[in-house]
Amino acid sequence: MFCYQCEQTAKGQGCTKMGVCGKDPETAALQDLLVEACKGISYYAYRARQAGKSNADIDRFVLQALFTTVTNVNFDPDRLTGLLKKAGSIMDKARQLSGANAPATGPAAWKPAADRAGLLAQALDAGIEKRKTKLGDTITGLQELLVYGMKGTAAYADHAMILGQEDPEVYAFFHEALDFLTTDKATEVDALLGMNLKCGEVNLRVMELLDAGNTGVYGHPEPTKVRVTPVKGKAIVISGHDLKDLAELLKQTEGKGINVYTHGEMLPCHAYPELKKYKHLVGNYGGAWQDQAKEFDAFPGAILMTTNCIQKPRDSYKDRIFTSGLVAWPGVKHISDGDFTPVIEAALAAPGFPTDAPEKIITVGFGHNAVMNVAGTVIDAVKAGKIRHFFLVGGCDGAKTGRNYYTEFAQAVPDDCVILTLACGKYRFNKLEFGDIGGIPRLLDVGQCNDAYSAIQIAVALANAFDCGVNDLPLSMVLSWYEQKAVCILLTLLHLGIKNIRLGPSLPAFITPDVLNVLVEKFNIAPITTAEEDLKAILGSAA
Repeated sequence: MFCYQCEQTAKGQGCTKMGVCGKDPETAALQDLLVEACKGISYYAYRARQAGKSNADIDRFVLQALFTTVTNVNFDPDRLTGLLKKAGSIMDKARQLSGANAPATGPAAWKPAADRAGLLAQALDAGIEKRKTKLGDTITGLQELLVYGMKGTAAYADHAMILGQEDPEVYAFFHEALDFLTTDKATEVDALLGMNLKCGEVNLRVMELLDAGNTGVYGHPEPTKVRVTPVKGKAIVISGHDLKDLAELLKQTEGKGINVYTHGEMLPCHAYPELKKYKHLVGNYGGAWQDQAKEFDAFPGAILMTTNCIQKPRDSYKDRIFTSGLVAWPGVKHISDGDFTPVIEAALAAPGFPTDAPEKIITVGFGHNAVMNVAGTVIDAVKAGKIRHFFLVGGCDGAKTGRNYYTEFAQAVPDDCVILTLACGKYRFNKLEFGDIGGIPRLLDVGQCNDAYSAIQIAVALANAFDCGVNDLPLSMVLSWYEQKAVCILLTLLHLGIKNIRLGPSLPAFITPDVLNVLVEKFNIAPITTAEEDLKAILGSAA
């Protein structure tokens, strides 16, 4: 195997024996083959769209197939084998729709082998290493940057689709970009950079769709106090990003004497009016995804994983952890029909928390709508010199060393500055006390990783208020990345022309020095150094 799609890849170069995430070589190979199958499907779907034809089954399959290969989603070779079999029938459907003849070679000529062994043999030609040998590190890295950006965008598009938000132009891009990767143009640096920035543009539209889906169904997030310590009683903790699964779980557990806790990226859900109305949604448990093994081991109830974030479950809780959606782990019970009865039964059978823990409260819910409601107060504070600078400090969290930087940075931000934060990177500092500036909290939790859309809307509104560009605002972005959704958000920021982003804790292994030089030249993107030095560079010696 060879995989370098996440920040924790072995030695910062690539996982070759076993994924740091827990992915084994067989799973890695089947995922590589599934991406190649999507390229073949899109070869036909792209040509069909040029003829004015499309098919929802084809479009949605490509989304779900790409999403299933995101880090920490699907670790189950059996389910991946099933998806590859389905990919064969979807490709036949796309071929018939397009009327195109199959080429002699390449992804569009692929047909699934009859069994797992045959699929694994086919996967030998789908891995990254062969392209690295043929095309070199820079071209291969730029191709993978596009693939990873699409994987992240597919995840957000799938969430939006589940909530009824779709755009045919988004599907058209996936087919165009996947087909592009099979052409000679995909060996040209400028063409690859252009398609990567287009991925960022499309991802902005997808985040807009997801924002519309989330707020249209569950209301606009509003500032909300959330308990982060347990209360007495039976318990379920739900992790991931899927608001619909949380809503269904809350409906099905209502009146059953079970308290529901959010975990990880589910924390922002407490701010949505249609979710927080459930009184048994009692609080947030634990921290970011990488601490789940010890946290779930100590949790005296049932666990539901709704999207990417799952780690190898310990035996101590393997019989009370469940997956839904595209998430899968061998031997873990999967809820495929939206009926969470097994989760409820496991929670009732578990002991639950015996007593209330001392209460601790944090505040979430500062999405773009909530911030815009007090925009006048914020703008006045800036004009009066009460707020000197804004920092967006957030992104993905992870277990690799170096992420204490984000805690140190947040703590070192001067008292006359405001911190916007989003995604699970906020767990590095979101339970610390930051106070306020004239009633404006110094720490504003914008939401999940996809709520980068909210942060962008806030930045654009501030730029309009001050009649300047976003790059001219007293705003700096200090971001952490881990997996492919962070990649597509970065591409969106680059598409918008946002410069001077600081990125860490380490740069992607698929970004070669040549590509980094281009990003530095065009966008002044920079790796993080130390909290002290970066603050000094941003604010000057007065920091």
